[in-house]
Amino acid sequence: MIRSLLAALALFGAMLASPAAQAADAAQPPAGTSMGAIQSANIFEVKPDASQDPGYADQTNAERAKVQPGNNAPNWRLVNSGQPGYSSLPRSEAPEAGVLIQRFVQYPGSKYTSAGEAWRQVRNNWLIPYGGSLLLIVLVAIALFYFTKGPLTVHGAETGRKIERFTYFERAAHWVNAAAFVVLAISGLIMAFGKFFLLPIMGSALFGWMTWLLKTAHNFVGPLFAVSLVVVFFTFIRDNLPTRDDMVWLRKGGGLFNGQHVPTGRFNAGEKLVFWGGVLFLGFIVIGSGLVLDRVIPGLVYTRGTMQIAHMVHAVATILMMCMFLGHIYLGTLGMKGAYKAMKTGYVDEAWAREHHELWYNDIKAGKIPAQRTQPAQKKPDTRPANA
Repeated sequence: MIRSLLAALALFGAMLASPAAQAADAAQPPAGTSMGAIQSANIFEVKPDASQDPGYADQTNAERAKVQPGNNAPNWRLVNSGQPGYSSLPRSEAPEAGVLIQRFVQYPGSKYTSAGEAWRQVRNNWLIPYGGSLLLIVLVAIALFYFTKGPLTVHGAETGRKIERFTYFERAAHWVNAAAFVVLAISGLIMAFGKFFLLPIMGSALFGWMTWLLKTAHNFVGPLFAVSLVVVFFTFIRDNLPTRDDMVWLRKGGGLFNGQHVPTGRFNAGEKLVFWGGVLFLGFIVIGSGLVLDRVIPGLVYTRGTMQIAHMVHAVATILMMCMFLGHIYLGTLGMKGAYKAMKTGYVDEAWAREHHELWYNDIKAGKIPAQRTQPAQKKPDTRPANA
């Protein structure tokens, strides 16, 4: 009985020891090999003078791996070259599909680096901080002018006699263009500066949804603004041609600072500067660059470089245009009493016309310009029967 018990214990111990022995044997490396059959390689110890070989700079990545394992410089040099690699996408639809990293360039205000990084430096280091500062300076200047000088008023009582300043078509063209400008300005400002003052308040989910909506509105309203700006230009070009009286107005600052009366035509020199500088020059630059960003110009190859340059031009022209239009909006609303009513109804009082546009008023009184340019609608004769 005791012998049987000892034999059973010996068999059980052998069974327990067998897996441990097998694990110990597996842990022992094979003869003639290092631990785990893994060897490290130091590229500085593997042919360190390989750079002296002829054609070293022209080696492919496979050739370089033979003399300096781990040195992938040829591969990354090819990636940074700007040369397109293989892509199954047609070049007509994706001209840069095979280009991972753009060529090195230096945009104004950036370092010499890849084009994408150069554009980012211009946007973040120049356009955003200095563009935003310029807009704030203009807003503060307008506020200071309003609180120190107040709105321009008419010295004298109204006569009750009205002069048509803007026809229905002129007002319609102006308001369509103004509405489009407001949508573009608000959406552009939020997309450019919103992450600094709205994102912390709204959160990323709501802010992302709002900016997507504004970007979509910006893209669709842009062409409307372009068409309406062209209509505005040809509608008002005749009365915005420069005259000798404009130099007098500019020399005296329009009387805005000293209160001196300066006679002008239908539009003064300040309004003409906004027309030629803001509407024509900056306006058409904004439109052209915006249509490129919308990718609606036929025949143009839309590469990343094209879009980057268009964005920088669009941003600079837009900021300058907004600064000019802020002054125009101020004088057309709070800055001059009666100006907003003129664009709303189309009519101004004779006293207002004489006060602010005396030369235009004199031409109307002399009969050179009709006081009523829109012919009143004729009443249709009543053809109903008398007993109807």
